[in-house]
Amino acid sequence: MNLRDLRYLVALADHRHFGRASSACFVSQPTLSTQIRKLEAELGVTLVERAPRKVMLTPAGRDIAERARRIVGEVEEMKEAARRSQDPEAGSVRLGLFPTLGPYLLPHAVPRIRERFPRLELLLVEEKSPEILSRLHEGKLDAGLLALPVHDEQLHAEFLFEEPFLLAVPESHALARQDTLAIKDLAHQRLLLLEDGHCLRDQALDVCHLAGASEKSEFQATSLETLRQMVAANVGATLLPTLAVKPPVAHSRNIHLLSFSDSSPSRRIAMVWRRSSAMAGFLQELAQVFRDLPPELFTPTADYAGSTRGALVVDRAAGAG
Repeated sequence: MNLRDLRYLVALADHRHFGRASSACFVSQPTLSTQIRKLEAELGVTLVERAPRKVMLTPAGRDIAERARRIVGEVEEMKEAARRSQDPEAGSVRLGLFPTLGPYLLPHAVPRIRERFPRLELLLVEEKSPEILSRLHEGKLDAGLLALPVHDEQLHAEFLFEEPFLLAVPESHALARQDTLAIKDLAHQRLLLLEDGHCLRDQALDVCHLAGASEKSEFQATSLETLRQMVAANVGATLLPTLAVKPPVAHSRNIHLLSFSDSSPSRRIAMVWRRSSAMAGFLQELAQVFRDLPPELFTPTADYAGSTRGALVVDRAAGAG
């Protein structure tokens, strides 16, 4: 048994197809198939159920593939630890972000990261929060930005900042005559929310439960940008994170934004990585760059929440997060 064969098994578990797995490993399909059979012979168990059009792992195959994934991940961590010891601030970092945060945070953070770590290659992956967690465990990401709480003993969460929510309403809405509101003012309001699977939906539902509001379930958006457009079209009101209404985001005259005057509903963002990561020391330094962002980015001031009637316009629509 060797590390190469374990990589082949992990690739087969990921792709469930000999052709795609062999392409991912940069070998021919017969080579990968032969090595999997040799691994089965060495272990004395069948790892793969072979069908004409699909591949399934046996129960033993799934268990061994997960063990192989951990072994391969540990080897990569060793390599990374050795390389980082020579040049901690060079190389690449794979960072996951959920899409209701990434497009609005990165314009502020990336220039600072480039200035602080000029030799760093920052590889950004935009996915829903559950997928970021999955990729962290699989070693496909080095770190991720996620909303707290994160309940996982294998992961370390480093708090970065707290981001308040604003209420976005159409200009014709009754609440548009004021610039601030109390959380109780949301009682009996029906808010537009994202569809299931988005962390921002869960955060908004928490606010709804706290305030006695409910969801306008006739419509669920697939992105934050769609929510914004629906508010502008006078369909209803929604909650927007503060970063999503800050420059360089442009403003529209069709939406009025209100800040909260009392309990200030918000989400708390952390950088998360594996406790076993060889990059932990460096990731602490990278997290500090996010922590050092100007406080006014996370302050819903009157310029953006009251006197300005603003809404987000981005170059591309946000996805789920």
